[in-house]
Amino acid sequence: MTELEQRTPILQRGLYFEEFDRAARYLHRPGRTVTETDNVLFTTLTMNTQSLHLDAAWSATQPFGERLMNSMFTLSTLVGSSVAQLTQGTIVANLGFSEVAFPHPLYHGDTLYSESIVTAKRLSASRPGQGIVTLMHTGRNQNDVAVATAVRSVLVWCAAAAP
Repeated sequence: MTELEQRTPILQRGLYFEEFDRAARYLHRPGRTVTETDNVLFTTLTMNTQSLHLDAAWSATQPFGERLMNSMFTLSTLVGSSVAQLTQGTIVANLGFSEVAFPHPLYHGDTLYSESIVTAKRLSASRPGQGIVTLMHTGRNQNDVAVATAVRSVLVWCAAAAP
């Protein structure tokens, strides 16, 4: 056996049901600096023709004075940034979102930092070997201002039952 084969393999994955800690605050790093290109591509890819995302001249006449990042991009990035740390390879299904809010705009050039806390967890009554975890995701800009929050429920594997 070679020296390389003797090393313990560690596979990056999310957390199994038992590993989610209700006392923890999971910080998802690095942050993501969002760009005009991100906004235009996501907005056109999803067929969202909202002028607040695409029309700089019109947006300049509106209350925020400039284009805003598409809120669905913000939500997607908020959740996506948690995947490697929390659910990569351990999720069975996304069960749903509730209490989604955008308390402050995200602008081109802002950096989005995300974090999550576990607000509830229980074993599934109908799916042995799996559990339901409820997460509160929060996204903050580079000035520590909350720009997005969402409650998300996920079905995850228990360690002993994982494939």
